[in-house]
Parts: sequence; C-alpha cells; structure tokens
Amino acid sequence: MMNEIYENYNHLIDLNQYSVEQWDDMLRLAADIKRNPRIYENSCIGKIMGTMFYEPSTRTQMSFQSAMLRLGGGTIGFVNPQTNSSVAKGENLKDTTKVVSGYCDVVVLRHNLEGAALAAAVNADCPVINAGDGGHLHPTQTLTDLMTLKEETGSLSGLTVGLCGDLKNGRTVHSLIKALSCYKNNKFVLISTESLRLPDYIQEPLKAKGAEYYEISSLEDAFEEHALDMLYMTRIQRERFENVWEYRSQADKFILDTEKMKKAPEKMLVLHPLPRVNEIAIEVDDDPRALYFKQANYGMYIRMALILQTINYELNNSPVLIGELRDDLECRNMKCITRAETYLPKSFKKSVGESGDIYFCEYCEESVVGI
Repeated sequence: MMNEIYENYNHLIDLNQYSVEQWDDMLRLAADIKRNPRIYENSCIGKIMGTMFYEPSTRTQMSFQSAMLRLGGGTIGFVNPQTNSSVAKGENLKDTTKVVSGYCDVVVLRHNLEGAALAAAVNADCPVINAGDGGHLHPTQTLTDLMTLKEETGSLSGLTVGLCGDLKNGRTVHSLIKALSCYKNNKFVLISTESLRLPDYIQEPLKAKGAEYYEISSLEDAFEEHALDMLYMTRIQRERFENVWEYRSQADKFILDTEKMKKAPEKMLVLHPLPRVNEIAIEVDDDPRALYFKQANYGMYIRMALILQTINYELNNSPVLIGELRDDLECRNMKCITRAETYLPKSFKKSVGESGDIYFCEYCEESVVGI
C-alpha cells in the first residue's frame, strides 16, 4: 500500500548523497507502484515537472514524462535547447534553471557537461533530478538498474557483475559501480580497452571499500574466468570523443552475439542502458537472459517513486555546495560545467594524499593537486 510519509530527498544529484536504506525504501515503493498502479494514479494532481534536456534522449525523457502523467501530474520543458529554448540565444544555465524552476515543482536535467546537475541545483527554486551529466553520473539509470536486479535476482548483494565497453565515459557505469559497491560482497569484472578503462575517481571508492574487482580486455576471458550474475553492456559513445578517428579506433571492440552467449553463464542477466548501436547483436534479443527492454520498463516505475520522494516537499535550506571555495584552484577537466559557466563558485573537496593535499572538483570529481 502507498506510504504517505516520504523522506525529504530534495535534489538527486548523486545516489551517494543518500543511504542504502533510503535506496531500498525507494525500490520497495517502486515495486509497490508496479503491483498497484491504481493506488498512485492521482498522487501528483496539480504538480508540474519541468524537463531540461540539453542532450538527446528517448528512454530517460519519455519514462520521466510517462511517470509524471501516470501519477496525475503535468509536464513542461524542452528536449532540444537549440531550437525551442533561449539557450539558442546564449542564455546561461543559471538563468534557464531559475526561470524553469519557478514554473514547476521539480526539474529533471540532462546536460552534456559534467557537474551540470549540481550547478543547476545551486540556483534552483525546486528540487533538481540529475538525468545524466556528460560522462559523469546517471543516478536515475542506476535506480533503474538496481530495481531490475532486485526484481529479477531477489538481491543486490553477493553478485558478480561484469561491465563492458566504454567504462571511461560511461556515466551509467560510474553510477552503478558506486551504488553496488555499497552492498555487501559484490565483485566487479571491468571489461574494456586500455584507453577506455574505468577512471581513477571511480576506482578509488572501490579500493576504499575493499571491493574485489578485475580488469579484463576480453568478453570471452570474462566468461571463462568469472561466473557472472549480470553483464552490463554499454556502447562506445561517439559523442564523448574528441574526433572521429579516436572513436573509430575503439568502436566494435566488444560485440555480444549468440556465439559468445553460448559461452556465458546459464543464468547470467544481460542489461544495457540503451541506446545500443551494434554492441549487442539483434539475435541476442530472443535469448531469455536479455533483459534490456524489460529494464527500460522498470525505469518508469522507479522514476514514479523518485518523483513521489521529491515533489511533496518544499526545498529546505541545506547548502548545495559543501566543499571549500577556492578561487586559486581551477578544475582541469575541460568537460566540467565550471569551464563553460564561469560565474559558478569554484568548490573543492579536500583529501590528504601521499604527496600532499588533493582537491576534487565538487561538480565533476576531477582531482587537482593543492597549491
């Protein structure tokens, strides 16, 4: 039955803002919505969701819209800022966010620059949900993945998880690894080329938690050496590369087809955040282990739960930026939102390293050696 008392989630920028217990509460709510949709169909009457999509999207955008409509609310927003918003006239993220957040009760933002969701939350007058910020994070896709695993396996612990493809730029991979490393006894098999390996800022949390992980360059070797419970395939993302030649050098390195599936564990689930290009052959769709279309459907229910967890509360006065403001430091990540939106406060979190203080940009998590 519907729980009338929700935690005050406010913004959702990174899942690690909240406890594992809060994630589990949301997963239980999403499962109840899936089983009893009629109970929730009037939950958001009179509420409006604003979508600000600076990058193309099918599943994330439409599942959010469908989620809000199924809850009885309405939607406004844009999906191509260069043709149907004032972004085409040079409006900055602050001004767009300030205006849109005044028209609605929750903003869902997808942006091509890393840290954009946090930057929007700094100036928003309603909760902001991160629907993907560049190659950084994608927490609502991770909630989708967690729901899929929980519903299909019954547990989020003790899993052997393979992740294959663009692990460097894959925001879905980054968010999923950070989340699953918070559950007990999960181990990770990281399948990629050397140039697309998992970045250090995602490997560090794994090391800190003592999580077991392996880096492998072949799907066949992963199947032979590890009993995978789940294989998370990702596409090589052309939009994250500086030029087409660099992209072509990495494309087609990993393709899951029926021959490889014959070597895979019998009960291994195949997930994919979609869209796919050619990294999963079409004939694999008929394999009962292929769950990526069912996974996309789970995304609507978990986003219905997320909307309910955020929209029924006024924004509290908690500071959005909690790092140290340092005008003498600059994020070196050229894809960081602070490079484009130069008015933003430069906020860094500090860690003590072997060679001295290390600062991490609070927006994109890139490391900067202190001075």
